[in-house]
Amino acid sequence: MRTWCRERQRDSQTVGFVPTMGALHEGHLSLVRQAKAQCDVCVVSVFVNPTQFAANEDLSRYPRPLERDLQLIANEGADAVFLPNNGIMYPPGFGSFILPPPVALPLEGQSRPEHFRGVTTVVMKLLQIIPADAAFFGQKDFQQLRVIEDMVRDLNIPTEIVSCQIVRDDDGLALSSRNRYLSDEQRQAALSLFRALGRAEAMVAAGERDTQSIEKAMTETLAVCDSIDYAVVAEVDSLQPMRTLQRPAVALVAARVGNTRLIDNRIL
Repeated sequence: MRTWCRERQRDSQTVGFVPTMGALHEGHLSLVRQAKAQCDVCVVSVFVNPTQFAANEDLSRYPRPLERDLQLIANEGADAVFLPNNGIMYPPGFGSFILPPPVALPLEGQSRPEHFRGVTTVVMKLLQIIPADAAFFGQKDFQQLRVIEDMVRDLNIPTEIVSCQIVRDDDGLALSSRNRYLSDEQRQAALSLFRALGRAEAMVAAGERDTQSIEKAMTETLAVCDSIDYAVVAEVDSLQPMRTLQRPAVALVAARVGNTRLIDNRIL
């Protein structure tokens, strides 16, 4: 895989990279299109990374429709697919992990303490195997995007991280591989994440600057969910809390509907 990339770069072609865990949907495919539009060739990886799942999470039932994924990737005209297995990515005796940057500590870092260590480690490994000119990540996992941006900056990785817009269904639900777990009734409850963010945006547009008031409104809207992990307004770069909207901010929500954990966000 590394040789394939370097051969193309020696021919003055730029390499775009889209890392995925499979179970592809339109959000992933939009990343492939952006990579193809921005770069000469596009590589997609499909690997369900075990180190970013906690013991009580859904690693064993995470969807793995590989043949369908490969067909979707081919339909988009990607140039190569990297399909490692666990033994390739984590060989016997593996013990080197990447400590995530400070932006990993709040929010998901509180709810899923080991998660970002797994994310930074696998992304670092993928960027060693696929020395791409640019790698494409969706904004739906906003904190993940910020973690990877800071890691790449801090460790001088020569790959541009490209942030791509959230893709939503017609009803507003952010596309996610986990949406397939939802029943019709649960999907209606899941739409409260989109509504909560819309309520926050409307309050800011009307002049509200007190973040506690905005967070309270989001929490009220999320009450139909089975549990709420967080509904916060944070500074857009550090993801630290802010009392008053004076700088660029992002509203972030995470909640469970049934056994399915969903996240969403909106720049304010």
